[in-house]
Amino acid sequence: MKATRTLVVSIGAVAGLALGWFLAGRHVTRHRADLFSASRIKRLAALSYLAGQERVETVRLLKDYIAWEPTAALRKRAGRIVARLESQLT
Repeated sequence: MKATRTLVVSIGAVAGLALGWFLAGRHVTRHRADLFSASRIKRLAALSYLAGQERVETVRLLKDYIAWEPTAALRKRAGRIVARLESQLT
């Protein structure tokens, strides 16, 4: 009986983790095109998505974004992402 309960709890934990992972990925994917949105939250989500895209086009896009972005904190975050991507791409 104890083994059955442990199995059920383990399956529930894995299912919850998988569902959380899926929903977080869906949220970021949905907002990846919102880099130039009026909403700061959407721009932050787009930056989070682009941080995982290791391409030259991403660096170019983020440099344009840095020139456009009115919020200093988001410009700084984008700058850190650009620096990391540039070091990885060279």
